[in-house]
Amino acid sequence: MAGGGNAIRGSRVGAGPMGEAERGESAPRQAATYFCSHEHRTVITFSVEASVPDHWDCPKCGLPASLDSDNPPPAPKIEPYKTHLAYVKERRSDKEAEVILDEAIQLLRTRRKSGEVIF
Repeated sequence: MAGGGNAIRGSRVGAGPMGEAERGESAPRQAATYFCSHEHRTVITFSVEASVPDHWDCPKCGLPASLDSDNPPPAPKIEPYKTHLAYVKERRSDKEAEVILDEAIQLLRTRRKSGEVIF
């Protein structure tokens, strides 16, 4: 690779940034300001033909933001991680669990006696 690698390819010395003259006129736009519960203010620009969404994720903190500065949406409730056992305990009572455990132990003992299970 020859050179310092600092050259801007496809441009000539003294060329300015591309402006509207080279690209054409920009489409009409509208700005919407969103507010999150951490009091961040985010301005998003949309085409005037686009429908502005009621909610937008705040780019600073990730919380939901809305167009209403006085009543920003609350942070979503984060459920704690549940183990498999916690889900099982929601579906089964202690008495049901005891019956199931006894059945499993009896089956294991029968299989061991018949030589099906070695340990």
